[in-house]
Amino acid sequence: MRKCLRTPAMKLFTPLTLPNGAVIPNRLAKAAMEENMADADHAPSDALLRLYEAWAAGGAGLMLTGNVMVDHRAMTGPNGVVLENDAHLDRFRQWARIARAHGAHVWMQINHPGRQMPAALGQTTLAPSAVPLELGALSKQFPVPREMTAADIDDVRELFVRSAQLAEQSGFTGVQIHAAHGYLLSQFLSPLANRRQDQWGGPIENRARLLLDIVRAVRQAVSPAFVVSVKLNSADFQRGGFSPDDAKRVVELLNPLGVDLVELSGGSYEAPAMQGQARDGRTLEREAYFLAFARDIAAIAQMPLMVTGGIRRRAVADQVVDSGIAMVGIATALSIDPNLPRDWLAGKNNAPALRPITWKNKVLGSLANMAVVKFQLKRLSQGRGTHPRVSPLRALLMQQMANACQTRRYKRWMMGRELG
Repeated sequence: MRKCLRTPAMKLFTPLTLPNGAVIPNRLAKAAMEENMADADHAPSDALLRLYEAWAAGGAGLMLTGNVMVDHRAMTGPNGVVLENDAHLDRFRQWARIARAHGAHVWMQINHPGRQMPAALGQTTLAPSAVPLELGALSKQFPVPREMTAADIDDVRELFVRSAQLAEQSGFTGVQIHAAHGYLLSQFLSPLANRRQDQWGGPIENRARLLLDIVRAVRQAVSPAFVVSVKLNSADFQRGGFSPDDAKRVVELLNPLGVDLVELSGGSYEAPAMQGQARDGRTLEREAYFLAFARDIAAIAQMPLMVTGGIRRRAVADQVVDSGIAMVGIATALSIDPNLPRDWLAGKNNAPALRPITWKNKVLGSLANMAVVKFQLKRLSQGRGTHPRVSPLRALLMQQMANACQTRRYKRWMMGRELG
């Protein structure tokens, strides 16, 4: 059984050797953020490449892409990147080359939204069970999903494997299988979203079956040097949902499968704990939201762990690695300051933060938070400075207008594929 190689005192700027022998140059990772910057073919756009050029120069040892969809019919948003065949592999190769230019590892996050796909896209929504999202007045923006058949489940497994193979062919150094934040694999893990009575439902061993099958199949389909990682919720932060004990059990089940790293996060569209909000009464720390859960899981994990969620200060990042967690995932702070790792290495104590959003409607607040982050990403992709004090309402309105235009473009693209 492969063992994680750890240094005696884990520091931010020491290398990390993964179980498969790959070496990450430091412990700081740009965690995934949904960029929604595809070109007209849903391949990486020039804007996306410029964004990763900025991050590549910033000094992170690892960069995780925003989610890349494994199926063009199943999108988290209308302008997402899709990798399901080799039609535009030259664009993906260019993306990998730019992102790796300064020595970082670059892993493609591969994902399927399940029921978290906007109704406006006009596609059939699949999920483990026909359980709709509960988002109050916004619930109608997501359709009631169709329960997946055994054939649907087999198709999804093969789609993940194909995307992983194509990511390796494109020059990425690994993939991250997204099983967190309420997307499809996370839905299978959740007893609230997964009410099946067959081999994919019931006890956690059954609810984890699809994730485990995908991990096994991907590990077998790619080379030993190619990293296979998993993003997992430490909890869903909903009463009756995926629990910390469930997370520990899933990590135990992943231990013998050749996983090189597990990133721990939390929450979903219904309970956006990844933004510091919970719905089950728990209070999350202002930074490193999921560190306490990670320490617990580290006791049984045989692969390195990474924690993401709210980290923006060097002292907190140091606390994470000093507690035995191998990697520090940073998202929002790197949307504001892409040079943060380089600055920390130089001894600076930058702590970038967005303007607080204190709206009473937590779902709208969550959407505004995502819109403010995307506002920063767009500016970086244009070679401009970021604007962390932007009005959340302004950012949200701009994002809604962009979504409407992109949704029309996506539907025209889908029609062209069907006619072609």
